[in-house]
Amino acid sequence: MADPLSDVISLLRPHAPYSKLAEGSGPFRVRRDDVAEVFYCMQLFGRIRLELDGKSPFVLNAGDFVLIPAASAFTVSSVDPPAPPNLRSRPVLGDDGIFRIGTADGPAEVQQLIGHCRFGSPDADLLVSLLPDMVVVSGQDRLTALATLVRDEARADRPAGDVVLEHLLQVLLIEAFRSTTQTGATPGLLRGLADARIGPTLRAIHAAPQNPWTVHGLANEAGLSRSAFFTRFNRIVGVAPIGYLLHWRMTLAKHMLQAGQNDIGDIANTIGYGSTSAFSTAFTRHVGTSPTRYAKTVAAA
Repeated sequence: MADPLSDVISLLRPHAPYSKLAEGSGPFRVRRDDVAEVFYCMQLFGRIRLELDGKSPFVLNAGDFVLIPAASAFTVSSVDPPAPPNLRSRPVLGDDGIFRIGTADGPAEVQQLIGHCRFGSPDADLLVSLLPDMVVVSGQDRLTALATLVRDEARADRPAGDVVLEHLLQVLLIEAFRSTTQTGATPGLLRGLADARIGPTLRAIHAAPQNPWTVHGLANEAGLSRSAFFTRFNRIVGVAPIGYLLHWRMTLAKHMLQAGQNDIGDIANTIGYGSTSAFSTAFTRHVGTSPTRYAKTVAAA
C-alpha cells in the first residue's frame, strides 16, 4: 500500500540542519524574525511560552515537541516567572556549547533542544502546503530520542554524515506528523489520510499516478457520489481532487527531470500521459517552462 506521507517527506529532502541546546532561568523573552525554514523544539525540562505570529500563544511542558514546517517569526518567553512585557533577551553561547537565556548565574530552570532544517525539493512550497502548519506532540519518548540523534549527528564529523542526517530528519518529521492528534484543524495531507473516505483515494493516487484517474473513478474509491466526494476532498485536503493529482504528477516529473535518469517519454508514461507532447504541454502550462528547458536549468544550477 502506498504511503503518501512518506512520499512527500522523502521528496522534500530535508537537509542542512542546525540544532542547539538552550537553557534559561529567571524572566526572559527571545524574539526571532529571521526564520525562513523548518523549526522544531523539544522541551527537555521546565516550561516555556511559545507564540507564533498569527496564532494564540501556548505553553510547552517537559516532554512536549513542536514542529512548524514553515516557520516565520515567533517569541519564546519564560512562564515561571512570567517575562515583563518590554523585556528582550539575547542568548549567550557558553563554553559548554549551550546557549544561556535570562539570568546568567545559577542552575537552569528550563532547557530545550531547538533545531532548524531546510527542504531541498524544487516543489517544497507545494509539498509543505499539504502538511499541517503546526504539530504539537506530548510525551513521546521516540521523538526525544530522534531529536537527540539529529543533534548528535549534526555536531559530529562522521563519514556519510549528510546521508544519515537526511534519513534521521525524514524519520523525525514522519514520527512527529503521525504522532499528532491535532490533524483535524488544518486542511491537508494528514487530515486527508485520517479520513476513512478520502484516505483510500490519496493512497490510490500515490500507488498509481499513471492511472487515468477521473473524479468519478476516485469517488468510487471513496465509496461516495461524485459531488459528495469532490466537496469532501476539497474541504479536507484543501485542493480539488484533480488539482491534487496534477500537482503530484508534476512534482514527480520535476524530481525525475532533476535526477536526469529518465528521458521525457519515460517520465510521461510513468506519471500517466499517453504521449510526450501531452506531457510537455501540461508541464509547460503548470511549471511555466518546457520539460527540456527545466532539465537544463536544474542541471546547470
